[in-house]
Amino acid sequence: MKSPISFSRRHQRPVRIARHGAKFSIESGNTWQQYWRDPYHLMLSVSWGTFFLLIAIGYLCLNGVFATFYLAGGDCIAGARTGNFEDSFFFSVQTFSSIGYGVMSPKTSYANIIVTIESIMSLLSIAIITGLGFSRFSRPSARVIFSHHALITTYNGIPTLILRAANERSNHIVEAQAQLYFTRDEMTIEGSRMRRFYSLGLSRAHTPSFALSWNIMHTIDPASPLYKMTAEKFRSANGQFIISIAGIDETVNYNIHVRNSYDINDILWDHQFIDIIYTDQVGDRYIDYTHFHSTRPNLIDTN
Repeated sequence: MKSPISFSRRHQRPVRIARHGAKFSIESGNTWQQYWRDPYHLMLSVSWGTFFLLIAIGYLCLNGVFATFYLAGGDCIAGARTGNFEDSFFFSVQTFSSIGYGVMSPKTSYANIIVTIESIMSLLSIAIITGLGFSRFSRPSARVIFSHHALITTYNGIPTLILRAANERSNHIVEAQAQLYFTRDEMTIEGSRMRRFYSLGLSRAHTPSFALSWNIMHTIDPASPLYKMTAEKFRSANGQFIISIAGIDETVNYNIHVRNSYDINDILWDHQFIDIIYTDQVGDRYIDYTHFHSTRPNLIDTN
């Protein structure tokens, strides 16, 4: 009885967890092998430019294969030069796209069989490419931006972690929910190193309508894992904050999800955000995103 392929055999090479500031990526030694195992995910995750490039390469290669088949049939295409790859290739292009100029046509049973096979491949390819294009266009996306920095500061006399989020679209994200996590390296009693995640309670974790900006705040009290946290302790523990916002885009009625992360280089102590909401002389209120990421040191009372 043949034993199933074990996990270790399918993943023989170690996987590298690469850190890029507050971001990390998983880099496997057999990345392209994994892509070929899941081509659907590949075609949805690449950029639009790469998507069209892969489609074009596949189109040319497929026509090249059928052109070779036509060449193998000898003088099987009326109006084409015998043994000429160029004529065979462009006849394949015309057949694949159902153009049919009438200049070249199959004249043997062999050529008609290849044309039939290519026509079936054409129908399948068009259906697959159309489905992939629709999936890419219909994927829900959110244009939510996060402040470049997270602040550990004093708010109403209490130490507080504060970061900003804003909805760049002129619509509402309804029933928006925010979750904030603190992750750090810890040692177990047995001496094993592990990555620990803490869920941080928020002053307001839910809003019925996220339209403009949102200050996400966590109170640092004795029950908080950040209590008496300093920059040195944060750095030595390889600390990181992960913010996640989910909600429903009211325009397309899709569930959306965005996240961001902050490491020690993205955190400012004893700073505050510059206010982006102001009132003009006639009493109208405005929001100005020019200073969305701007901060300043806390004002020190010298009295």
